[in-house]
Amino acid sequence: MTGVPGAAGGGNFIEQLLRDVLRATQGASGADRLELARGLATQVATEGQPEGNVDPVQRIRFEELVRVAELHVAELTGLSPTPGGAPLTVTAVGPGAWAQQTVGDWRFVLDTMTATPPAAPTDTADDDGTNELMALVMTGMGPMFAALQLGSAIGHLATNTFGQYDVPIPRPAPAGILVVPANVDRFAADWGLELDQVRLWVCLREVTMHAVLGRPHVADRLRTLLTEVLAAAAGDAMGMVERLQRSGLTDPDALQELFTDPEALMAAEPTPERRRASEQLMAVTAALLGYVEHVLDQTATRLLGGRGALAEAWRRRQVDREAPARMAEVLFGLDLGPGQVDRGTSFVRGVVERAGDAGLARLWSGPETLPTPAEVDAPGLWLERISFSDDRPES
Repeated sequence: MTGVPGAAGGGNFIEQLLRDVLRATQGASGADRLELARGLATQVATEGQPEGNVDPVQRIRFEELVRVAELHVAELTGLSPTPGGAPLTVTAVGPGAWAQQTVGDWRFVLDTMTATPPAAPTDTADDDGTNELMALVMTGMGPMFAALQLGSAIGHLATNTFGQYDVPIPRPAPAGILVVPANVDRFAADWGLELDQVRLWVCLREVTMHAVLGRPHVADRLRTLLTEVLAAAAGDAMGMVERLQRSGLTDPDALQELFTDPEALMAAEPTPERRRASEQLMAVTAALLGYVEHVLDQTATRLLGGRGALAEAWRRRQVDREAPARMAEVLFGLDLGPGQVDRGTSFVRGVVERAGDAGLARLWSGPETLPTPAEVDAPGLWLERISFSDDRPES
């Protein structure tokens, strides 16, 4: 094999095994990696059990409630839930089907994670060339491990998600949303909440997210920032590979962390590029989370008589999430916990207090009005930058 040290057929058992692994990974295509991610995501989401269809009665009820949510979200935000104003379609699915759809919708994530060229192996070869061969295997297997990482993250997310925006990543299908009734039912039962109220709350949240993320400039900005964070993280990973190579590849625990624990990588000291992109990504995401909370407060007051119990249950859910449920957001360098929700809520409240709903309406009006990290923490700076003038008469 060209580029593989040592004579073909020679060497010990370990060396031959490494050659076989390298041959297999070098021949893997993007489609292979996508199917690997999809297969693992489905396996994790369903625990390997067959998944039946959703009860049509549940699907019909979600469709009815989405119509209600569309009307109120459009009235309060001025945003159309779909680009052409057509009614939203609702697809009610089980966790396995949700996972399969999400792997395809997030393909750009896998493409970014596997696009960084592998680093050339450093001079770590011993007498029989095994270390150099191991270095080639590590860099060649990176894309396959990335597929497994993404598949595992999506699979675990599928077991808890209510809709398609628990992790607010734009989807390519602008006219429809996914809901997972089984997860909604379990949440309502666990917290002793009225099921139809939870369903409506989920619809309100998903429709608001969809209306914002369906705006092309918002979707483009978030995808760009996500791509920058992931590309920088991939570069950091290759730096870790190089350090392992220099140490003679003798630290199996570090190698396992590199490929199986996204939090270990994201918690490593980031490069300036990754830190900048991550801060900008979290600024827009925090503003989105705060905006959704603002809309939910208004719509829940109209339709549910308030959302105290629902809001507390959701907050506790976010606080109590275990590591597997957080894998996806950690992989993307996101923090969707209560701290960032409070940060976004404070920003939105500050905008409304200074400039009213007319000021807040500017938030998603164009790419230039998306807030910077400093502005999310100081809404007056954002209003000043976009040159918003509050002409409301004094009361």
